[in-house]
Amino acid sequence: MPPTVDIRRADDRGVSTTDWLQSRHSFSFGDYYDPANTHHGLLLVNNDDVVAPAAGFDTHPHRDMEIVTWVLQGELAHADSMGNSGVIYPGLAQRMSAGTGVQHSERNASTQNPVHFVQMWVIPDRTGLTPGYEQREVALTSSLTAIASGSGDAAVTLHNRNATLHGARLRPGDAVELPEARYVHLFVARGRVTLEGSGALGEGDAARITGSAGQRVAADQAADPAADQAAEDAEILVWEMHASLAGD
Repeated sequence: MPPTVDIRRADDRGVSTTDWLQSRHSFSFGDYYDPANTHHGLLLVNNDDVVAPAAGFDTHPHRDMEIVTWVLQGELAHADSMGNSGVIYPGLAQRMSAGTGVQHSERNASTQNPVHFVQMWVIPDRTGLTPGYEQREVALTSSLTAIASGSGDAAVTLHNRNATLHGARLRPGDAVELPEARYVHLFVARGRVTLEGSGALGEGDAARITGSAGQRVAADQAADPAADQAAEDAEILVWEMHASLAGD
């Protein structure tokens, strides 16, 4: 069967707004709940957050979840009940395994500039794991690079053998092939791309693909190649998943 592609536009996401936070939710989260929009494959949360200077999420609990944080701009200060603390910045992959229970805080490390990051949650293969934390630098290129995975080499390890998060930074005209997998989630973190067979995707747009056949994703060229202003580089986050929450 040909793959099915469900395009979700940035402006259609759920939104949570406070005086210090603008959070856009690709799936049901917090006060935003849509029973028809709870996950894709194994991916439960894909939050696109901007936090104001010197503000953030105070200490709060998590349990039985693999949480991956990817900073796009600025610096995010992390501290947790396992004794880990530090600052996450662009190019530093972070994974926190909540396991039997962990408390952590996430705050903007800057008093002057906002921090923009994407946080993604998948379930672990089994519940009751010992909580854990891992971070490692990773340089995105014009090829898909494994940021987090439970089934192969990646910057950080996931406790789910059926899930891998890839990233790529595409200059205008660069293209990559998506993984062939039962479920793929393509999120455009910045810039504009064209997804083979589905057309243009802008910043914040996503494609939920079932039965991925390795479609090409290309960063848009400048509207006028002779102009001084080139098209913006694109950054994509791609989840490759070989199972779903339904167990198929």
